[in-house]
Amino acid sequence: MAPAEPTLPGTAVVVATSGSTGTPKGVELSTGALTASAAATHARLGGAGQWLLTLPAHHIAGVQVIVRSLLAGTRPALRGAQTFADAVASMTGRRRYTSLVPTQLSRILDDPVALDALRSFDAVLLGGAATPAPLLDRARAAGVAVRTTYGMSETAGGCVYDGMPLDGVRVRVVDGVIELAGPVLASGYRLDPAGTAAAFAGGWFRTTDLGMLDDGTLSVLGRADFMINTGGVKVAPAAVEAVLAAQPGVAEVCVVDLPDEEWGQLVAAAVVPTDPARPPAAEALRAAVRARLGGPATPKVLRFAGALPSHGPGKVNRIEVRDMLRGT
Repeated sequence: MAPAEPTLPGTAVVVATSGSTGTPKGVELSTGALTASAAATHARLGGAGQWLLTLPAHHIAGVQVIVRSLLAGTRPALRGAQTFADAVASMTGRRRYTSLVPTQLSRILDDPVALDALRSFDAVLLGGAATPAPLLDRARAAGVAVRTTYGMSETAGGCVYDGMPLDGVRVRVVDGVIELAGPVLASGYRLDPAGTAAAFAGGWFRTTDLGMLDDGTLSVLGRADFMINTGGVKVAPAAVEAVLAAQPGVAEVCVVDLPDEEWGQLVAAAVVPTDPARPPAAEALRAAVRARLGGPATPKVLRFAGALPSHGPGKVNRIEVRDMLRGT
C-alpha cells in the first residue's frame, strides 16, 4: 500500500527513531545509505559472513542485519522462539556475525551454554545503548569478539566502531556536540522539513550527543539535550550512570531528573541489581557517585527495580523511568 503522504525521492525504508525522550520521527533512508553502511561494516569486520538476527527487523539494527545478508548473498539466521544456542547451531556460514544490545549480552554471559555459542562469532556488534565498562570487560575476558558501535537511524545504524569511524564516515565535534557525515546519512525526516533542516545541513548530521575526539578516536559523553540542573549545577546523567554501573551488584541503571521545589530538579536513579534478593546498599552507591562526581550529582532518589522499561531494542524509556520514580 502506498503511503498516505509521499516520502523523499529515493527513499527505500522509513525507520522510526526510538522516541525514548520524546515523539518518534520517521527517518528516510535510501538504498545507497543502507548499502554503504553494510559494505563498510563488512570491510571493517574482515569480510562478508552469515548474520544472526536477534533484534526486531523494523528497527535499524535489525534492518541492517537483513541488508548485510542481502549484500553478502547469505540467508540470515533467525532467533525466533528458540534458544540463542539453538539459533547459533542452525547457522551454516563460515564467518558468523550478530548484533546485540547490552541487556542481551548481559543475559548471555550469565548462561554458560549461550556464552559458549557466542564465542563462535567472528564479531559481535554491541550498540543501541551505552555499554557499561564492567560488562564490556567481562565479555572480552570471556572470549567474546565484541565491537562497540555508535550510530543511529539517521546514520543507517552504527557508523563508528570501537571509537573509529567506518570507511567513508567523517566525525567532528562542534561546540561539544558530535556531528557525522558520509554516504550513510539519511535523507531526512518524513513529513518534517523543519526537523530535517535543523539536523541535516551542509552534508553533516548534528546529533544530540556530547563527545570528544582524541587522536581520531571518538568518546561519547552523553546526550547534549538532556542535562539535569539541580540547584544551579548541571549534571550529566550519563556520567552518573557510568559510576553506578561500575559498582558491584549493579546490572543496569538509568538516571533521570525529577521536579523539586527547592532544587528545581533532583537527580534520580533506577537501579537493576544483579541479584534482586541481595541488592547493593543504596548508600554505598550514593557514596561512590559523591566521591567521583561530587554532592550535586549524587542521586537524592534511588530505587531498585526488577527491569528498566524499554522503547525499542536496548533503548531505555526515560519517560517511563521518570514516571516510575516520581513520588518515591
